[in-house]
Amino acid sequence: MHNKLKIVIVDDEIVNLLLLEDILQSEGYENVSTFSDSTEALEHLQKHSVDALITDFNMPNIDGIQLLEEAKKEHPDLVSIMITANNDNEMMRKALEVGVTEFLLKPISPVIFKLRLHNILTIEASLNLSKDFNKKLSEKVKEATVALQQSEYEALEVLSKAGEYKDPETASHIARVAHYSKLLAETYGLCEKEQNIIYYAAPLHDIGKIGIADAILLKPGKLTDDEFTSMQEHPSIGAAILHGKKNVFLQAGEIIASTHHEKYNGKGYPKGLRGEGIPLYGRIVAVADVFDALTSKRPYKEAWSFEKALNLLIEEKGEHFDPKIVDLFLQNIDKVKTIYEEFQED
Repeated sequence: MHNKLKIVIVDDEIVNLLLLEDILQSEGYENVSTFSDSTEALEHLQKHSVDALITDFNMPNIDGIQLLEEAKKEHPDLVSIMITANNDNEMMRKALEVGVTEFLLKPISPVIFKLRLHNILTIEASLNLSKDFNKKLSEKVKEATVALQQSEYEALEVLSKAGEYKDPETASHIARVAHYSKLLAETYGLCEKEQNIIYYAAPLHDIGKIGIADAILLKPGKLTDDEFTSMQEHPSIGAAILHGKKNVFLQAGEIIASTHHEKYNGKGYPKGLRGEGIPLYGRIVAVADVFDALTSKRPYKEAWSFEKALNLLIEEKGEHFDPKIVDLFLQNIDKVKTIYEEFQED
């Protein structure tokens, strides 16, 4: 593996340059570049991948320490040998500060050079193996993370669909509310992470209907006052189901379940929250949920037209709904229609 490494030799003394090149070639190293001019060497180092640098210290224009320092900016893991004519402690200190790996004294001993070269190239080969391992490990971690996220999303989908078997609302309603909510979150200016959270948490808005009696939930006609009071418990039931979880989607789901029936004017339920005292996720899902419920056909009602549903949103700006969110919904009505048309029952 060592003979595949890319090596650069820099020395303004042609005799030393030829000697070092000859030793490397005799040892079977195939990728060797030599330079007698340190400026040309630096240009090469800045444009090409390099594993090892062997450089004289005392050279015109750019000395060995400056050359190594500049090379390290492009190749932080570069290993190196600094060649010097004497044991200059100050020079060695500076060289060590910029990251030299080994020193070689003149006159050059081929035997010592081969040993020093073997040492630095062993280090470089180990670094390369470590980088390859870390890269592969990082890829495996990413794959595992994606798989874990997918499992998490599937679990959320199962949970959100659990209420579907109790509620006449459909899977398409759940999908549309999720997409409307994400669209509103995006246009509101929330980051991609929060858009993703509301997309997966919005379908949990009515999970509390699991706890509502079928006689009330599935009643085809108008509810009595007592029945409606019972129906109003579903936000609190949903919040209780999702309460205390560490999962960010379930935490957001708890907020949405408990607040999507609050009204901007404070006349909603279950807590009568008002204005921006209602969490943003709840205000967003309130618009998405009501609009989709109005424009969807149910066993007990026909679907409203888009125009009629939009007029209701406009009428309820500042009353039922956050005015800013209604405005964003209206400004993006073409995207809303696309979502509506894409997610219909089979």
